[in-house]
Amino acid sequence: MKLIVGLGNPGRQYDNTRHNVGFRVIDLLAQQAGLQHFKSGFNAEYAKGTLSGEEAVLVKPITYMNRSGDAVSPLMQWFKIVPEDILVLCDDVHLPLGQLRLRASGSDGGHNGLKSIIRQIGSNRFNRIRMGINEPPPVMDQADYVLGHFTKGEQPEVEEMIRQAADAVESILTRGFSAAMNQFNVRKNNITGDENE
Repeated sequence: MKLIVGLGNPGRQYDNTRHNVGFRVIDLLAQQAGLQHFKSGFNAEYAKGTLSGEEAVLVKPITYMNRSGDAVSPLMQWFKIVPEDILVLCDDVHLPLGQLRLRASGSDGGHNGLKSIIRQIGSNRFNRIRMGINEPPPVMDQADYVLGHFTKGEQPEVEEMIRQAADAVESILTRGFSAAMNQFNVRKNNITGDENE
């Protein structure tokens, strides 16, 4: 069984913000799998079902981002899931818009949601798909930036990134993480070598 966790902030005011791309992938995966009803519990909304032939639990923490681990840890224990069977989807300001970066383990890279999960489960050996949202403008506070909305011009690329991330999850479930990394870790133009992990 896999625990597939999309990170974001609860509340309608945060819908479609840069920080909530993880939620959007979970919603798309649920739609594709025909999972219409999410349960509430363990500080999360979650739905159990079959994705690409694999039993999985889709999770959206209802804590704020910096307490995401408060949802992941109890769900991990309840469903008896080891860290290596956790997949986290989150935004990343260090990647260009639309870029996916799959990693099987690593540091939090400055992301408060990943930091909380690592702290609460006591391990950084979980899979993650990081989704590029661009760096904030030099004059803008990063917190304000990630809690802001994408521009109209960015929307088509964001929608494609969400679809690609859902495809990457399917690839992980059917072909394994290494194969998915080879397929989806394709550099976009102007990406630097700094991956912050």
